[in-house]
Amino acid sequence: MSNLQWSELQPSDFDAVKHLAEVCLRQDGGLPDLLDDAHIRRYFFGDETIAGRDELGELVAVASLSYDEAGNRLASGLVHPSFRRQGHGEELVNWARSKAPAMHFKVVAETMSPEAESLFASSGLRRTFAEKVMRHDLTHISRIPLPPGVTTKPFTDETAHDFYVAFHESFSDTPGFTETTEEEWLADLTNDPDIRPETSRVAYSRGGAPIGLVTVSANWIDQVGVVPTWRGHRIGAHLVVRTLTALKESGSDSAWLTVNVNNPSFELYKRLGFKVYGTRARYEDRIVHLPDDEVEPSGTEQPPLEVLPEGVTAGTEQSAERPEPMAPGA
Repeated sequence: MSNLQWSELQPSDFDAVKHLAEVCLRQDGGLPDLLDDAHIRRYFFGDETIAGRDELGELVAVASLSYDEAGNRLASGLVHPSFRRQGHGEELVNWARSKAPAMHFKVVAETMSPEAESLFASSGLRRTFAEKVMRHDLTHISRIPLPPGVTTKPFTDETAHDFYVAFHESFSDTPGFTETTEEEWLADLTNDPDIRPETSRVAYSRGGAPIGLVTVSANWIDQVGVVPTWRGHRIGAHLVVRTLTALKESGSDSAWLTVNVNNPSFELYKRLGFKVYGTRARYEDRIVHLPDDEVEPSGTEQPPLEVLPEGVTAGTEQSAERPEPMAPGA
């Protein structure tokens, strides 16, 4: 492989991998949670690993293969910014393909660079999901009042059902929506150890119907939604700025969210003071790389490849990751 010294990762490489991730995140932006120990272990210490070191022994490239909960093969990798465009990324893609023959695999990229985008495109990897990571520094927060008669309440046992109703009615008309029961949705919400019940809010019409919501975890705005009949009344915008104010008053120095690259709410978040911190994405290798003794004979008809619309992930959920906040028509 290239002109680096390659070997398997060892447990003692953990700090070096985390430092490489920090360098890449500082250069390219992306999901700050990538630096959490759990993320490092999950994405870079799988059952198959490879590490590239320069002549000084510094770790400058890494890749790993693992499995998700559904048994899909996952690939993750990093290349130090100073060692890009030297063929190391291509070698890592080839390594992953050689270790996962006769299988589709999915690339998890929590930090993206222009070099990575070019590499994945030239390597035949197809993007199935991408979202912008956005940050607000809380120095200036807009003031957006609620429409007359609209009120909000925090998340409690009494309002839990209304949160689900607002969620379902806000998102069920969006492409790629996955139906989930109230019990499942509330379990996901309440099992989050960082949930902020008082900061998470559900909005009500004058007649008491739930018409919008925001859910907050630590200093992340996880979900923002407004039911279709109330979009355009700035309810979503109010819920966002109310959250920003609450986070600032609690001592936070920033607020974060992620939004799909195709979501028009991206422009709303920019107007409210959020700035892009990078991109995270998912790619699929839809080509099956068979071992030599399993290659189909010439002329054998192959089944057509599944084609997914841009922004829809095949067979994967964003479990243990930040869900995409949306504020349709906010």
